[in-house]
Amino acid sequence: MSRLILPCKGSSFSKTCLMGLVSSAPNRCSKQVEELYMDAPIEIFLKDYKQPDYYFDTVDLSFTLGEEKTIVYSKIAVSPRLEGSSSPLILDGADLKLISLKVNGNELKENDFRVDSRHLTISSPPTGKFTLEVVTEIYPEKNTSLDGLYKSSGNFCTQCEAEGFRKITYYQDRPDIMAKYTCRIEGDKSLYPVLLSNGNLVEEGDLEGNKHYAIWEDPFVKPCYLFALVAGKLESRDDTFTTRSGRKVLLRIWTPPQDLPKTAHAMYSLKAAMKWDEDVFGLEYDLDLFNIVAVPDFNMGAMENKSLNIFNSKLVLASPETATDADYAAILGVIGHEYFHNWTGNRVTCRDWFQLSLKEGLTVFRDQEFSSDLGSRTVKRIADVSKLRTYQFPQDAGPMAHPVRPHSYIKGAEVVRMYKTLLTSSGFRKGMDLYFKRHDGQAVTCEDFFAAMRDANGADFSNFLLWYSQAGTPRVKVVSAYNAEAKTFSLKFSQEVPSTPGQPVKEPMFIPVALGLVGSTGKDIPLSSVYHDGKLETLSSNGQAVHTTVLRVTKKEEEFVFNDVPERPVPSILRGYSAPIRLDSDLTDADLYFLLANDSDEFNRWEAGQVLARKLMLSLVSDSQQNKPLVLNPQFLHGIKSILGDPILDKEFIAKALTLPGEGEIMDMLEVADPDAVHAVRTFIRKQLASELKQELINTVKNNRSSEQYVFDHPNMARRALKNVALAYLGSLEDEEITELMLHEYKTATNLTEQFSALVAIDQKPGQTRDEVLADFYTKWQHDYLVINKWLALQAMSDVPGNVENVRKLLNHPAFDIRNPNKVYSLIGGFCGSPVNFHAKDGSGYRFLGEVVVQLDKLNPQVASRMVSAFSRWKRYDETRQTLAKAELEMILSANGLSENVFEIASKSLAA
Repeated sequence: MSRLILPCKGSSFSKTCLMGLVSSAPNRCSKQVEELYMDAPIEIFLKDYKQPDYYFDTVDLSFTLGEEKTIVYSKIAVSPRLEGSSSPLILDGADLKLISLKVNGNELKENDFRVDSRHLTISSPPTGKFTLEVVTEIYPEKNTSLDGLYKSSGNFCTQCEAEGFRKITYYQDRPDIMAKYTCRIEGDKSLYPVLLSNGNLVEEGDLEGNKHYAIWEDPFVKPCYLFALVAGKLESRDDTFTTRSGRKVLLRIWTPPQDLPKTAHAMYSLKAAMKWDEDVFGLEYDLDLFNIVAVPDFNMGAMENKSLNIFNSKLVLASPETATDADYAAILGVIGHEYFHNWTGNRVTCRDWFQLSLKEGLTVFRDQEFSSDLGSRTVKRIADVSKLRTYQFPQDAGPMAHPVRPHSYIKGAEVVRMYKTLLTSSGFRKGMDLYFKRHDGQAVTCEDFFAAMRDANGADFSNFLLWYSQAGTPRVKVVSAYNAEAKTFSLKFSQEVPSTPGQPVKEPMFIPVALGLVGSTGKDIPLSSVYHDGKLETLSSNGQAVHTTVLRVTKKEEEFVFNDVPERPVPSILRGYSAPIRLDSDLTDADLYFLLANDSDEFNRWEAGQVLARKLMLSLVSDSQQNKPLVLNPQFLHGIKSILGDPILDKEFIAKALTLPGEGEIMDMLEVADPDAVHAVRTFIRKQLASELKQELINTVKNNRSSEQYVFDHPNMARRALKNVALAYLGSLEDEEITELMLHEYKTATNLTEQFSALVAIDQKPGQTRDEVLADFYTKWQHDYLVINKWLALQAMSDVPGNVENVRKLLNHPAFDIRNPNKVYSLIGGFCGSPVNFHAKDGSGYRFLGEVVVQLDKLNPQVASRMVSAFSRWKRYDETRQTLAKAELEMILSANGLSENVFEIASKSLAA
C-alpha cells in the first residue's frame, strides 16, 4: 500500500487520540489540542486520495519586492467541483502574515475564516463561482530553507516543488489544482533590473522612485509547484532555436555577469535537447521564449518551472579550466532533463505526490536516452545501473524502503525502460503518442501511463503494475540445463521479493529478461523457438532467427526451453540490464570469464567482470576477517590485463571495466557490514593490480596524453577517462617514479578533468607532497566556488585514518558555508561517502554527523534530512557501531524544534 508520512516535531499522539481529546476536553483547551494535532504525525495513504472540493481557473499574482519584506497579492477565480457545494475552502500556508482576505470584493470578518500554523479555512464560501483575493507579507531575506521565495546572493528566487508555494501565499498547494497564471513583479530597478516569471512577457515599464515592473502571462494551465519568479542583477546568453514547424524560439541563460562566459555548453545542451525531443518523440516547444537561470544557493539540481527553469549553478556553468568531463556530461543530461519536463511533467503533470515517480521516472528515462544517443550507450547504461545499485538497492533493503510510487526516480526510470524493452522503440513511441493525446493539460496517475502503453499496443502486461506498488528489489535465481540428445537448453527462473516495512508478503513481479545464448566460438547462437507455459513460441524477426529475445518472467517459478541449440551455450542473461533486479545464476567463473571476453552485449561483458570482482572481494573479505593472508586470483589479474591491452574496446568502456565495485556495494552483500575489512580488501586489490600492471598503466597514462585544446566529445572523454583510471591505480603505490609522474600530470594539465584526476591520485597518500599540492590547488582556485567545492569534497571523502578531525577543521575554513547546500553536500555528504571513516569504530564519524545535522536542521531542513539519511541502515553493522549510531539518532530526535523532514527519516531509521 502506497503511503506518505508527514511527521511531527516529536509528538507521538495519533490522529484518533487527538480527535478524542478535542471532543472531550473543555472548550478552553480544545484550541491547544487542535494546534498540537496540526503538528502530529499524519500518515497519508494513496487509497485516501480525494478530488478537491474546489478548482482554481485563473490566478493573478502581484509581488512588491522589498529588502525587509515582500507583499504578495493573489486574485483567484474559484469554481466548486460540485455545483451548489458549501464545503469549507481549505488553503495551505506556512510562515505567512495575512494582511487581508476578500471574497467577491468583500473583506471577510474574523469569524468568517480561521488561520492556524498550516491552513487558512473559509468555513462558508459562496455556493457558485467566486473570486478570492489574498494579501500576504513574507520575508525572503530570512528564508534559509531555500523553499518558497528566498534571496540568493542578493537575487530573489523561488523553489515551489513540492510544497513551497504555500510559503508565498495561501493556496490549495496540491498538483491537481491546475490554473492559468499571470504574474506582476515590482521592484527596485537598480537592485533588480531583471524581473522574470513563467510564460511570455506581456508588459513592462518604469515606476516612480526608481522602480519598475514586468507582467508575465502563462497561456498553459499548471500546478502551483511549477510557478517561478526570479529578480536580480543578471545577464543573459541569448540564442534562438527554430522548431520543426518553423517557429523561432528565443533562448536565454541568465547568470551573474562574471559567470556568463561559462554558459556556452549549457546553451549547446539546451538546443541539442530541443532537437532530440522533436526527432525522437515528435515533441515541439510550445512558447516563444525559454529562460534558464543559474543560482548558487539551491537545494536541488534544477527545477522545471514552465518556461523558466531554475538551476543550481554547478549544472549550468562550465569551462575546460573549471569543469570536468563529468560536469559537462551532467550539464548535458540535466539541461535535457528539465527541458523534457515541459511535456512529461508540465503539459502532463502528476495528480498527487504519490505519482511523482511517473513524471520523474519518465523524464529520467528520457534524459538517459538523450545522453546515450549523444555519447556511448553502453557506458551510459553502466553508469545508470551503478547509480541504481549504489543508491536505490541499499534503500530498498533498509527502513526507508518504499515502492516506485511515490518517489523512486531512479527505479521509476527503470520501470519506464521495461515498457520500451517489452514494446520495442516503435511500440513505446505509440504509447507515448497516445499518452499525450489523452492527457495533455491534465494531472494523471501511473495507471494512466500504463493504460496508454497497453492500449496503444494491444499488450497484455498482467501484473506489471506491481512495480509501482511493491517495495524492495526482486531476487531472481536462474538454473540452466542442456540436453545434448534433444538439443534443447532450459532455464528455470525463480523469483522472490524480500519483505520490507509494511509489506511482509509480496506477489511475483513481471520481469522482462533480455537473453542471448553464446556458443563456443564466442558468437551468438540463433534462437528459433522457445517452449514455455505449455506453448511453443517461434522467435523470428521478418523470417530471420534472432540473437536476443525477451523472456517474460511473471511467476514465482517457471521454465523456458530453447530448441535447436547445437551445443551447450553460455547464457547471457539480463542483457542491457533489462530489469532492476538482483540476479543469481549458476554461471561458473569460467563462464563469466568467457562472457567477459566474448559477449556481444557490452553491458553484460562489463557485468561479468563486476560479478567476478564481487565474488573475489567477498572471498577476500572472509579471509581478512579470519586473519588469513590476502592473495589475488591470478585469473582475475589476467582478465584485467587483457581488457587494459585490448586495442578494439572503447576506452571509456575499458575505464569502467577496470573500476572495482565500490565499498558500499560489497558491504551491501554482507550479512553484517564490515567497513574495515571491505576497505582493506579493496585497497589490497588496487595495490596488487597497480603493482603487477605498473608498466602497462604507466604506458596507458603516457599514450593517452594530449596537448590539444579541450573538446567535449566521446573520443576525447574516453581517452581522458582511461588515462585517469590508470593514474588512480598508480597513485596507490609507494614509488618515487610514480609520485613524479603524478606531479607532472598535475602541473602540465590543460583542463580541470586531467588536473583534478592527478590531484585525486596524489590525495591517496598522506604526506608533504599531498599537503603542498592541495594548498597549491586552493591558492589557484579559491575565487571559483564550484571548483573549490570539489577541493572540499576530495578532502572529505579521503580514506586517510582519522579524517574526521580534518573535516571538522574545514567547517571553519573560509571556503565553507553551512548555509550553501552545495558546500554541505561536498563536505558533509563527502565525508559520509568514506565508509571507513564515517563508520569509524570509535563513533567519531557518527558524532560529527549528528552534531552537524542538528545545527543544519535549524537553517535548512531539506538539506539536513538528506544528511541524516546516512544513518538509515545503522542496523546493518556490528553491535558496537549499532550502539553508537543509535545514540546519535536518539540525540537528533531529542533536539528542540526538530523539522518534519529530519524527524521522518531519523524516526523511521530508529524504529526499523
